[in-house]
Amino acid sequence: MQHQENQTFEQVLEANKDKIYRICRIYAVQPIEPEDLFQEVVYQIWKSYASFQGKSSVDTWIYRIALNVCIRARGKLNKKNEKTVRLNSIQYAATETTSDPIEDKKYAALKACIQALKDIDKSVVTLSLEELPYKEIATVTGLSENHIAVKMKRIRKSLFGCITSKIKSYVG
Repeated sequence: MQHQENQTFEQVLEANKDKIYRICRIYAVQPIEPEDLFQEVVYQIWKSYASFQGKSSVDTWIYRIALNVCIRARGKLNKKNEKTVRLNSIQYAATETTSDPIEDKKYAALKACIQALKDIDKSVVTLSLEELPYKEIATVTGLSENHIAVKMKRIRKSLFGCITSKIKSYVG
């Protein structure tokens, strides 16, 4: 089986690790940390690497795996949380801050607003933030390119309203 440009698993992982982690950060919810999701995504990519057929780019294939693993993990957590009590006394503080408190608040608002979206919308906006063209987003999500364009218009409007209200609450 020939991989795109005969890349080894390690080369593919090295080239894509940052985008995988950014997706994991969007889908992470307590107690699932982005690092845990990242490890699961890498494991799933490793498991399936030999069967990659090159019907899409390796990047598209990796996005698809990352999104599916993250959505599935959150779904499992939601089902489990219906049956268990969450221990909020154990906290983990990620260092996702800059030296600019205003930028930190903007980032927090953006992250909160994205996390409030439906799964498919969250997937579409996450891939858009990764600067994927609509055609590739369509390939990853299974939606049409036109549907992606329509969704992005609605998502942008929704995010703008959400972020604006959150930033106003920080200031006011």
